[in-house]
Amino acid sequence: MTAFAAAMSEHPLTATAVGEVVGQVLERLGEEPPDLALLFVTAPHGGAIEDAAAAVRGTLAPTTLLGCTAESVLAGHREVEGDAAVALWAARAGAVSPFHLELTETPDGHTLTGWPGEIPDDSSGLLLLPDPFSFPTDGFLERFAETRPGLPVVGGMASAARGPGQNRMVLNGNVYDRGAVGALLGPGVEVVTVVSQGCRPVGRPFVVTSAERNIVHELAGKPALERLQELARELPDEDRQLLTSGLHLGQVIDERKIDFDRGDFLVRNVLGADPQTGAIAVGDVVEVGSTVQFQVRDAASADEDLRGLLADRQADGALLFTCNGRGTRLFGAPHHDADVVASSLSDAPLAGMFCAGELGPVGGKNFLHGFTASVVLLTRTS
Repeated sequence: MTAFAAAMSEHPLTATAVGEVVGQVLERLGEEPPDLALLFVTAPHGGAIEDAAAAVRGTLAPTTLLGCTAESVLAGHREVEGDAAVALWAARAGAVSPFHLELTETPDGHTLTGWPGEIPDDSSGLLLLPDPFSFPTDGFLERFAETRPGLPVVGGMASAARGPGQNRMVLNGNVYDRGAVGALLGPGVEVVTVVSQGCRPVGRPFVVTSAERNIVHELAGKPALERLQELARELPDEDRQLLTSGLHLGQVIDERKIDFDRGDFLVRNVLGADPQTGAIAVGDVVEVGSTVQFQVRDAASADEDLRGLLADRQADGALLFTCNGRGTRLFGAPHHDADVVASSLSDAPLAGMFCAGELGPVGGKNFLHGFTASVVLLTRTS
């Protein structure tokens, strides 16, 4: 028997779907309960997630059960977008430390409650499933970086809701509609991350010579919009069309490098430009003195990026947190990310979900991403 297992059911009845995935996982894992199980359900099963979690706990008996509702879920080579589906992933991964975090109001202001009192020194990673409407993920990552710099934070935001209070997050026998659930992974597994932002750089890098928060005024001494117009004139027609359909700016993470390529940038959307001032607006703070490069994204670039980052990788099991904007919306056909990851990892047990934001490190720093495929590769260490 192996230490990892994954299964998915598309049966419309929740009880039947859960029975099918639990049966498949038990068949692979054997009778010994797993240390960690993850349960992902689409919106048609969301109202019954409490019953689904109870059934998983009653039959599979994981030491820790985490889960949430999602727009779409995946397992193995398949993705189910929008329709009824349940995905279950389980592992004998050694001891984990689960938690539920919530932002609460106190006389001294807002504070985060539920955090474990101590982060073990031998932790291998942090798995986090936040609600996008009630949990300050960016602020949490900044705070966590001060506490444990370098420890990877992976996962994704619940994505089945259109408004506050509609997502559901599972932690063992409890179901929450606010905050985040997660777990600190222990030394029983090695955690390796692959974050595919699906973009490729075009043109050349520039140093930011004038900026204010997310407004970039000058690149290498010239108005940012002028630099962009120069780039557009130099690019082939195909890339020029991509600039108009989706323009991005990549900020170099490690400025000590001399040459930059994919994986060296934190990619953010270009939100707009002001023809009068020549400034551009970006979806994140851009520091003066940092190095940036314009980026384009299309299905071919996203496919090449993910395959390249996974080349020669190995794992005993894997989790995939991919963006709602990928799938058939980006690739025009189903199952792309799941199929690439499962095939690249020689069918290591894989499951995951489509997210309203993906978590993963770039350049050794943890970020909240969009349009990204964040892959967690897990290998048993004992």
